[in-house]
Parts: sequence; structure tokens; C-alpha cells
Amino acid sequence: MFAEITYATRPGSERPNEDLVIAGPSWIVVLDGATAAAGVDSGCVHDVAWLVGRLGGALAARLAADDGASLAAVLESAIEVTGAAHGGACDLGNPDSPSATVALVRARARVEYLVLGDSTVAFARADGTALAVSDDRLERLPGGRPYSLELVRRMRNAPGGFWVAGARPEAARQSVTGELDARDVRGVGVCTDGVTRLCDWYGWSWECLLDVLAGRGPQAVIGAVRELEAARGPARGKRHDDATAVWGRLPH
Repeated sequence: MFAEITYATRPGSERPNEDLVIAGPSWIVVLDGATAAAGVDSGCVHDVAWLVGRLGGALAARLAADDGASLAAVLESAIEVTGAAHGGACDLGNPDSPSATVALVRARARVEYLVLGDSTVAFARADGTALAVSDDRLERLPGGRPYSLELVRRMRNAPGGFWVAGARPEAARQSVTGELDARDVRGVGVCTDGVTRLCDWYGWSWECLLDVLAGRGPQAVIGAVRELEAARGPARGKRHDDATAVWGRLPH
């Protein structure tokens, strides 16, 4: 169980924020909706924000039940529930159907984690070091960046490609999962890629990011992202992305 959970989330533009945070006494859910490219037909009557809200609610319900299921099983069940909520008007076989990245943490005697997509779970360990866990398969597609829309479409939720939570429950089985002894962990940071660019692009260490999360809070981390984006610009893609940071402090 966490002693304290704090978070901040900020949209990257005037569009609605497609990140989502939900937390309980012993668990954290962070979702980052995948914004479709302009003009792409998703085959779905729902938008990404709908998918994120439904999936987040289903994950929260399963985690609150605390029935002993693994995090991968929890995610698989939540994707199934969300798929059923689409109804018959959506083409769930469309590879451009709404989807999201997922980061889950559950703190008991051991701290379990699950990552699917390009969000990150980072552990502040008792010895002062950091352990950052991410799913980097999107960075390893054939040919390197910049990727074509057709390549991304073909490699999404496909063997040898990258996996996200959308319409295929079996994607949960492709998650990056693991656990640490809770006695070895001071706290856990969970960040979407709108925040991890501090480390990926701007030279921050994960130890630094976690120290700011713990000492000054998630709002300060997002503020640092926005300052660096304004001063140095993005390495690629959007100047500003939806940004979410969560800090879960363990009771040591």
C-alpha cells in the first residue's frame, strides 16, 4: 500500500487531454490515448478519450476487487470489457481503432508493474539508484524514424511490431511486467511520454526526475518539461504533448 500518491496532468494543446490517472490505496493506473493521424478512418464511432475513460474505469474496477489476478490478466479483462462496450457499430478489426498505452503499479509486499506502450514506470530504490521500466518496441520498428503511417498501421499489435491496449485483449500478454521487493523501494514514478522526454531528449537522469517528483511534486516536473520545450524545442513530433506524472511514496 502507498503512504501517499500525488499526480499532475496537463494537455499539450487546446485539444482535450487524452491522458488519464486513476489510483487506489495500493495501485496506480496511467493511460495515454493514441491520437489518430488526421484523416485516418478508425472504424469507430467513439473517440480516443472515450476509450481511455472506459478502459481506465474497467482497470480500476478490477484492481479494486483485488482478486489476486496478475496485472496482465487484469489488463486483458479490462480490454475485453471495453471492447464489449463499443457495441455493434464499431469495426474493432480496424488497426486504427482507438488505443492507449498503459502503465500499472500495484504495491503490496512486492511492488508489481506492467507497461504496454511508451509510458514508463520508474522506481526510486532504497540505495539511491533509479530503475526505469519502459516498452521501447515503438522505437525499434524496421527502417528507423521517421515512420510512415502505413508502417505504423501494419506493425501496431502485430508480431515483431509494437503493442497497445485497444480492441485486442491478447495485447495484454505482450506487456512488460515484473516486480520488486517493497522493502527495496522508496517510491514509484509513473510518467507518460510527454514527461519522459526530460530523460529521452533533454538529458535528465531518472534519479533527477524522481528526486524532483518526490521533493517538489509532479507539477514541478511538468513545468520543467514545458520550460525545456519552449527553450529547446522537441527532438521530433509535437512541440507539446499531453503530460502526466505520478509519484507514489511507499511507507518506509
